[in-house]
Amino acid sequence: MSDQAVLLEMKNITKTFPGVVALDHVNLRVKQREIHALVGENGAGKSTLVKVLSGVYPHGTYEGDVVFEGNSCAFTDIKQSEKTGIVIIHQELALSPYLSIAENIFLGDERAKYNIINWDKTRDDALIYMRKLGLNENPNMPVNKLGVGKQQLVEIAKALAKDAKILILDEPTSALNENDSEHLLQILRELRDQHNISSVLISHKLNEVAEVADNITILRDGKTIETLQVKRDAGGKASISEDRIIKGMVGREITDRFPKRNIPAGDIIFEVRNWTVYNPDNPERKKLDNVNITVRAGEVVGLAGLVGAGRTELATSIFGKYYGENISGQILINGREVMLNSIPKAIEQGLAYMTEDRKEFGLVLIETIKENTTLAKLKKIAKGNVIDEHEEIIAAEDYCKKLNTKTPSILQLAGNLSGGNQQKVVLAKWLFSDPRILILDEPTRGIDVGAKHEIYTIINNLAAQGIACILISSEMPEIIGMSDRIYVMSEGRITAELEGKTATQEQILGHILSN
Repeated sequence: MSDQAVLLEMKNITKTFPGVVALDHVNLRVKQREIHALVGENGAGKSTLVKVLSGVYPHGTYEGDVVFEGNSCAFTDIKQSEKTGIVIIHQELALSPYLSIAENIFLGDERAKYNIINWDKTRDDALIYMRKLGLNENPNMPVNKLGVGKQQLVEIAKALAKDAKILILDEPTSALNENDSEHLLQILRELRDQHNISSVLISHKLNEVAEVADNITILRDGKTIETLQVKRDAGGKASISEDRIIKGMVGREITDRFPKRNIPAGDIIFEVRNWTVYNPDNPERKKLDNVNITVRAGEVVGLAGLVGAGRTELATSIFGKYYGENISGQILINGREVMLNSIPKAIEQGLAYMTEDRKEFGLVLIETIKENTTLAKLKKIAKGNVIDEHEEIIAAEDYCKKLNTKTPSILQLAGNLSGGNQQKVVLAKWLFSDPRILILDEPTRGIDVGAKHEIYTIINNLAAQGIACILISSEMPEIIGMSDRIYVMSEGRITAELEGKTATQEQILGHILSN
């Protein structure tokens, strides 16, 4: 790797906001035909650095130099950086759901002459880029008919159509299952080896970083800490461990990634019996079939399964029947059947659901931390129909302190927080509602290892208070490391119940695939 030419160099990049130094003399060097990982905790400066590179923060608003293919760059917008060959694929996919694959690939760069689109050329050219990525779909298919993994490939096809020389991928696998993630990583290898396209991979999934990266640059508190060269043995095993990357990210070793919890479980306080739910888009099809689960006070129960197994559908159908048609079965709290026919009734009965999509369903991004914290149970701080703002401030500040939310003020907009701190505000919102049963759906998705450890500690503290927790996660080490018991789901059914202390990934996969 050492003899490869440097493709991109960012030298001494410094970016300040009022009262905050977001980037402090950051350096990044990416070589030709390289996969370069950029890692760091939330708030380390990764997104800011990418915005400098892309022209979102235009030249003149930062100090330092951006050099691409030996030429100094002064980008003032995204179009200029893309024209140079730098294309960024964001975590939230920028696809038009009702347009076809082909239309999305050339959106803004239509195959047209005299303002008339040549549809034959559009489809033929789309197929060229789709084949490079192994995307064997009809180019006329609307992208909303594709799974998230294939939508991610459409985004990469868009980038290739812009003659990308370097791809910047921001958390590209955060919403993908294990198979789709591995396929995407293989695509990055093929783009590097067969098409000479470099990639900068921003990811919190450190196992993937170690698996695919040639070099790893670590940012911490807006500074470049180090760049690690990854060497591989004959079997492809990386010389850099996840623990070594974590040490660079957080400045210390995290010896126990899943903090221990020695809390004796209490009585069963939550029970779901014979729960059957039909798909609202296809009322003839069962989405959940005769599901039975129990959760004890102070217990963390994991729901394991592949994407589409029915875990989120179970959570959302329980939580006020937000999802599903023709729902049958019973829900019991403290041995008494309850009717949770709406979300307000579910909250009233002590049920809380922390959604997997914090930005769309968990937070009001244009509102403050203060307003988001009290949103689920405003009557706690209201006198009549008037909110007591003083009480609201006390509550928000209290939860920021308890959860160690990093913010200059509770008046900070939720949309301006890092992913880990947004997740803490969502958690604060539901803790403010005084839950007895808390469902956590992918609570650590898209957040860094340090913030994950904080979330795990918070879950343990909640269990110590006697709250019954249901944990949904696509990361098997997380499910195993955090759960007292694990229910395995496959195709809408419970296929096994395992003890968390003795469960293995192989066991869980066996029960998933044997269904």
